[in-house]
Amino acid sequence: MQNLLINLKKEIFPISLILFLALARLIPHPPNFTPIIAMAILSGYYFNNIYLSFTTLIISMLIADAFIGFYNNIFFVYGSLLLIITIFYKISEKINSKNLFIFGFAGSLIFFIISNLGVWIIGDLYERNLNGLIECYFLAIPFFWNTLISTIFYSYAGLFTVMFINRLKLKFN
Repeated sequence: MQNLLINLKKEIFPISLILFLALARLIPHPPNFTPIIAMAILSGYYFNNIYLSFTTLIISMLIADAFIGFYNNIFFVYGSLLLIITIFYKISEKINSKNLFIFGFAGSLIFFIISNLGVWIIGDLYERNLNGLIECYFLAIPFFWNTLISTIFYSYAGLFTVMFINRLKLKFN
């Protein structure tokens, strides 16, 4: 039975997570209300291998973007997610229910800053000066709130799901 649980974690869990993350971006939802940043924060908690964290997130993003459509600032979006994974992977042993709110805020802020910088640099909606950059960030604030709320919601849901799965393993031992 223990080998079955190990195989579930090693194979089925990452595949299920990829499909869940991709599906969460494809079903109707408020703008920026997805579990992607929460996954980036928790990936070090989920996986012992940072490359599996990167791979899981990138594959889920690519699957969803293949249906949604690719966009100009994709490298800023993906880059911000990879940066979030890297930062939180290094401190994954510190992730717990007490500090997850702060981590969710920090991850959302990193995503907000980098992805909107990409909108300003690559897009043609804003002037290429300080006023244009400020306007870009100012007009993106409503999206930030959705990002923050979804990141905190999905972070706690993901953490408690893993804690529940770990407790089940103890019962099977």
